[in-house]
Amino acid sequence: MSLFDIEDIKVKPDIVCPYPDPSVPPGAAIVIDNGSYHCRAGWATKSAPLLVFKNVLAKPRKDRSKKDTNNGEGALVPTVQIGNDITNIEAVRFQLRTQFDRNVVTHLHVQEQIFDYLFGRLGIEGDGCVPHPVLLTECVANPNYSRMLMSELMFECYGIPGLVYAVDGLLSYRLNGGQDSGLIVSCGYQATHIIPILNGRMVEGKVRRINLGGFNMINFMFRLLQLKYPVHVNAITLSRAETMIHNYCSFAYDYTESLRNWALLEFYEQNVIKIQLPYNQNVSAPTLTAEQRLEKRKELSRRLAEINLRKREEKLAEDKVLLTRMLAAEDTLEDEDNVGFTLHEFGAKSADEYRKTIVTLRERIAKTTQKMNNSQQAASNSGQVEEKPLPLLQPPGNMTVAEWVVETRKKRDEILDRKQVRKQRKQDLAKRRTAAAQERMRIISHLAKKEKGVDDFGMRDEDWDVYKSISREGDSDSEAENEKLIECEEILKQHDSTFVEPVVAPGNIAEFHQLHIGVERIRVPEILFQPSMVGIQEAGLTGAIDYVLKLFPKEEQIKLVGNVMLSGGCANIRGFKERLSRELQAILPFQSVYNLRVAANPSLDAWKGASQFAASEEFRKSMITRQLYDECGGEYFKEHVASNFYYPTPSQASSTLNDTFN
Repeated sequence: MSLFDIEDIKVKPDIVCPYPDPSVPPGAAIVIDNGSYHCRAGWATKSAPLLVFKNVLAKPRKDRSKKDTNNGEGALVPTVQIGNDITNIEAVRFQLRTQFDRNVVTHLHVQEQIFDYLFGRLGIEGDGCVPHPVLLTECVANPNYSRMLMSELMFECYGIPGLVYAVDGLLSYRLNGGQDSGLIVSCGYQATHIIPILNGRMVEGKVRRINLGGFNMINFMFRLLQLKYPVHVNAITLSRAETMIHNYCSFAYDYTESLRNWALLEFYEQNVIKIQLPYNQNVSAPTLTAEQRLEKRKELSRRLAEINLRKREEKLAEDKVLLTRMLAAEDTLEDEDNVGFTLHEFGAKSADEYRKTIVTLRERIAKTTQKMNNSQQAASNSGQVEEKPLPLLQPPGNMTVAEWVVETRKKRDEILDRKQVRKQRKQDLAKRRTAAAQERMRIISHLAKKEKGVDDFGMRDEDWDVYKSISREGDSDSEAENEKLIECEEILKQHDSTFVEPVVAPGNIAEFHQLHIGVERIRVPEILFQPSMVGIQEAGLTGAIDYVLKLFPKEEQIKLVGNVMLSGGCANIRGFKERLSRELQAILPFQSVYNLRVAANPSLDAWKGASQFAASEEFRKSMITRQLYDECGGEYFKEHVASNFYYPTPSQASSTLNDTFN
């Protein structure tokens, strides 16, 4: 069992790089890995990207009540925050915008703002022109229309001299010693691709995609923790869920067996991760001195004595009333017609028993009166005479001490349960969408629908239950209930050696603000192999790989499984290679030979592979120039070993679409 403090992601704003950079040759290519999670950008001649930031922007809404003090021509335009300028992403979570729909760029106005930020941080500010060729990554099987809009943005808006498109998974494969044949498992933020490679090229017709990635894992962890700890719902954020996945989650080698282990208390205590949430430590009261503890004990004794005195007074009043009634009815014992009714009314079987009850009542009244007088005299002399300890409370005559203790503990638990129910109900009514609040509104609306007339609400006893159910205050803790709780605890302290007074230790506050990450450590990554756990009706990673392999003859299957590579951010999760190796062994024929490896840097190798490709001669041959863009259109690009395949949009389909919309 380990305890860790929550680690909030610290982001530093990007600086503006010097331009021109003496270490960068003129005309050097700019490499942009335009991922749906992170955008990585830098010069092709560098070994690492200069910029790495979340590919989102935060655009606050315009406040029309405030005028622009600079020109006074309308509402003040809010500042757009992009990438690492968003230092607290949770504060603007509902204002975030992305250019992606899944992993396809569809919102070019957002993409333009992000490119403005990117080129600005690289130091390129010259008249809106970027005098450098660009290598830009895109998703597998990117639609022609999306590529056309991207090319139009790059050439028309930024005036770049050349553009090359490439697929991130293929670039990572080439960097990690890509062979002529292999199978790429590219696990991204929004989707996972299984890409077969034969003869050095991607077999585009047999690529398969699973609409599940890192985003689904983060969201699943977020929902699980919110459901598990509803009291800390505000402290559980997507950013913190993401950090927990990166630091503590792992793939289970055998998920079913791991679930059995987590069900064992000993295994749970050894492997659970405790996350300490931030909280405000209230200044604790100083430790009580011996004199203060004695005074507190005396005060408790006085309160208990007052409770006993009140109970004696109530019992004395009841006995006096009963004695008065019995004395008044004693004359009827001589009347044979009414004697039966009188005996039945007072629960006596005979006249002798009736008279004996009267004697008992008189003795009890006298005894109680004497006790009360003694208590009052002791209270008046408390200043001169040392206070005597309170005598032990004794059980009723018809119960043993053990039975009395059990009954008292049961009563105490019932009182505490009622208090907790009332407290929870008040919390539920304070929230709009809880079942208690909705039931309250249903009852109120039902009462409002009744026809107007005589208002007789409150005339029936059941109306009080309705009033209590819709009252926001609910049942308050009554004084009698609190006194009964004190009495029960005093009885247990005197007669139950196992009873311990509830004490709120300072450490309990910290424990209350802790999250236990147990089975979630393996449950969250498991959705990659079992998408049905999050309601996605698609095959898992094992089923998708098995499906792709069966599309090839046996000889080519052997080539593919001989070089399986894991890439993408999810490949950083511990245990992924071992789990996938077990799954491959299960789906391949008996004694099949396969080789599984993980990219050297699953998150960064796509950019490094692009940088390596940009330094090659093939990059120059694959470049789309402005002239080619003008001649062939925005959807055209040159194919190369790390690109998609170009399939021009059929002209007949284009004309048909134009006729349809015209």
